[in-house]
Amino acid sequence: MILVTASQMQRMDHKTINSFGIPGVVLMENAGRGAVDMFLKKFGLLSKQNLAKQNPVKQNPVKQKVGVIAGRGNNGGDGFVIGRYLMEKGIPTTIFLLSTRDKLTGDARTNMGLAQKLVEQNPNANLIEIPDAEELARQTRHLLDQDLFVDAIFGIGLNADVRGFYKEVIELLNGSEKPIFSVDIPSGLNANTGAVCGVAIRAAATATFAFAKIGHILSPGNQYTGDLEVIDIGIPDFIVRDENPRLFLMAPRDIAPLFVPRKFESHKGSFGHLLVIAGSPGKTGAAALCANAAMRSGTGLVTLGVAKGLNPILESQVIEPMTVPLAQTPEGYLSDQSLATIQALLKGKQALALGPGIGTQGPTQTLVRRLVTDTQVPIILDADGINCIAGHTELIKARKAPTVLTPHPGEMARLTQKTTQEIQADRRGIGTQFAQEYQVVLVLKGAQTLVCCPDGRTFICPTGNPGMASGGMGDVLTGLIAGFITQGFSIEKAAMAGVFIHGLCGDFLAEKTPFGFLASDMIPAIPRTIHDLLRQKE
Repeated sequence: MILVTASQMQRMDHKTINSFGIPGVVLMENAGRGAVDMFLKKFGLLSKQNLAKQNPVKQNPVKQKVGVIAGRGNNGGDGFVIGRYLMEKGIPTTIFLLSTRDKLTGDARTNMGLAQKLVEQNPNANLIEIPDAEELARQTRHLLDQDLFVDAIFGIGLNADVRGFYKEVIELLNGSEKPIFSVDIPSGLNANTGAVCGVAIRAAATATFAFAKIGHILSPGNQYTGDLEVIDIGIPDFIVRDENPRLFLMAPRDIAPLFVPRKFESHKGSFGHLLVIAGSPGKTGAAALCANAAMRSGTGLVTLGVAKGLNPILESQVIEPMTVPLAQTPEGYLSDQSLATIQALLKGKQALALGPGIGTQGPTQTLVRRLVTDTQVPIILDADGINCIAGHTELIKARKAPTVLTPHPGEMARLTQKTTQEIQADRRGIGTQFAQEYQVVLVLKGAQTLVCCPDGRTFICPTGNPGMASGGMGDVLTGLIAGFITQGFSIEKAAMAGVFIHGLCGDFLAEKTPFGFLASDMIPAIPRTIHDLLRQKE
């Protein structure tokens, strides 16, 4: 799914109206008509029979009253169109205009006039002006007498805190506990970030136009948007191509086609050989989780290289992956003396997963930096592997082979010499800039994990849940991404598939319990999750 900023959407609207020649009033009509269709389906108002069966308000279907809360801009104009269609369908409708009629202009004024004509002919319809707090106080009882609300107050251009009586209106609507249907975006949300501008409508559903906006998807906006549906209003494809959107929400249809049927004569050599370098004293689990997850992803062969003192421990934690003991420091960490052995192991391998639980001892840091510099196959750099190159990011930029980095916000902060708070405040911006500058695929983990590509595209993952906030989950993700690269996926597609399926596994486990499941529980769920995903493709 394409996601756009407010300015991108405004430019596409402008070009459609002024260059292509579709009048703005026609786009507004298309938007309002499509929104009404969604509204009727969502709240079961298609007929009295459907209403009686489906209406979540659970009142007498004949008496359902809809209040359209309209601002004086184009969002309010969409609200007037919606109000017209509701009146025509015989639904008792009151339009509450948060202004006076004389202050409306353009297409909004045109549709206000059309709505007024219907109000004059309909005893179950009304149009009431509420231009200030005093009039709001007088109309509060009437407003709250409605059973459903259509929020058409502010559109996608809002970028300042909601104040004054507009804030009172939004708080009044939220406090009513009546279902609210938002037009384009819940009023009070920043369309570019999902941030709440002081106060925002908590919608049960939102009809947005042409494309979803970033603010619908990013937290906390996704918690205010409710059920989201994108309404086609007639923006031509060539205008969309010219705008060149760069942000996307992953969907099953993006991931399932990556998995193609295996040939009858396939063997383990057909699906690649991955080398994993991981683990340190006290962190053998990270190595095992990564290697086992890679096997479960469908990789043909996995070799796990660990400090020789840990090899007996790992041999009992991994069955299918092979293990290789490597030179270690006196404290039991991987030593740079193992470099030649690892370079020999890399022959015939399709990828290197480097870093889970590896530690950051001096010799280990030297080893990681040499491997990043010299390795000619794709590297998936995770956890301590990332920490080992913090302050030496020029090594990434100098690499000729593909590179994937999978930091959590703390590791990203160390990598960029920023604070974790700065990373979290602008995950998309910082992640996208880093991926482009260093020409890597960056997987910035966390709620709504981002996959940032070297060409500037960024993908948001919708799968996953808070139950996955436990140790070892990132090691499983690294194994998945590395396994998919080993099987022949491009690094971008491998990162997307790994992140999406990783989250799906967590969602599957959360159906049984919202938390308390372990990273090791994720691994046996991988094949079933992939199978279920592929069934959606059929």
